[in-house]
Amino acid sequence: MDFGFDETQLSFQESVRQFARRRLASRYAEDDRRGELDPRTLTEMAALGLTGLVIPQDHGGQGADAVSVGIAAEELAACDFNAAYLLLIPLLAAEVIVAAGDDRQRELLLPPIADGTVLPCFCLTEPEHGSDAAHLSLKAEPDGAGWRLTGEKTSVSLGMLAQTAIVFARTSPQGARGISAFYVELDERHTQRSPFRDLGSRAIGRAAIHFDGLPASAEQLIGGEGEGFVRCMQSFEFSRAVIGLMCLACAQAGIEEALDYARSRETFGKPIGAHQAVSFPLVEAMTLIRGARWVCYEALWRRDTGRPHRVEANMAKWWAPKIAVEAAHQALLTLGHAGYSEELPAGQRIRDLIGLEIGDGTAQIAKLVLARELLGRAYAP
Repeated sequence: MDFGFDETQLSFQESVRQFARRRLASRYAEDDRRGELDPRTLTEMAALGLTGLVIPQDHGGQGADAVSVGIAAEELAACDFNAAYLLLIPLLAAEVIVAAGDDRQRELLLPPIADGTVLPCFCLTEPEHGSDAAHLSLKAEPDGAGWRLTGEKTSVSLGMLAQTAIVFARTSPQGARGISAFYVELDERHTQRSPFRDLGSRAIGRAAIHFDGLPASAEQLIGGEGEGFVRCMQSFEFSRAVIGLMCLACAQAGIEEALDYARSRETFGKPIGAHQAVSFPLVEAMTLIRGARWVCYEALWRRDTGRPHRVEANMAKWWAPKIAVEAAHQALLTLGHAGYSEELPAGQRIRDLIGLEIGDGTAQIAKLVLARELLGRAYAP
């Protein structure tokens, strides 16, 4: 059993770490105040290949293994949690195209995502259908040889920034089997975007997008008609482990700051870390972060080795964000009044992390998937 990264992965980890520390860390709070990502971030991440990690090399990407994707997500999120969305969301879109697209679609659509020329978003959630994605209602109505997309998607990360979208739409009334996936340009003539004013992750441009008969040709259908829901769920088995690592890395950065503070801050003639009431909660937080981190990496390792990883990915999705929010809260409490100030990122981390207790599937949904896997569908909720 090997718990270490290989030499290539370690080299990659160091390069992403240095980039994130030099270029991203100083932007984290400023982007939050401005409510938008610095435009240089996408360009710089693309130049390092971080927007095309899962895209095959012959389509302009890196063809990276899943563990390496997790490594990149950790290093980015430790310095700028919201910049990591520029890895996460293109990954989701590219995953669907790589897995379900035909050769022509992969050749045409993947290179612009890989080089950062095109930023995609992922349109699944609807005002009345979030966790119940199998019953979404945005329609793809037949129009000659293609379709027209009509309806609304909500809670779209990067929705105000993206030029293209993977859109899941209903092509027939047959429940989950009636959902198809389309990759479309967000034509302003047929779409309207409304930004959210969010508690956290303000820089990622979360939005609602209204589709008013957006044309989608037969060439923009990704995979077979009615295969969209299956493709979506398969991509989540990857992204949920990556999200877990994003959250844990962000929280660990906060705990490390709290540990530094516990060494330097003195009360009653000694560092506050010498008091068990201060040190023990930090020790507990770091222990839980370590444990959840390996659940995430097990899911990615299992994916790389062709093993089932639904159980591990869903364990990662409900557990890691919960631990991360609690750890970030403990870090803020350790820093005291300084942590409560916007001069430090402790409060921003909590606000940002909470969003991924919801996005990409709530804890309840992850636990429902786990119950069905562990008990069997006949015995589970």
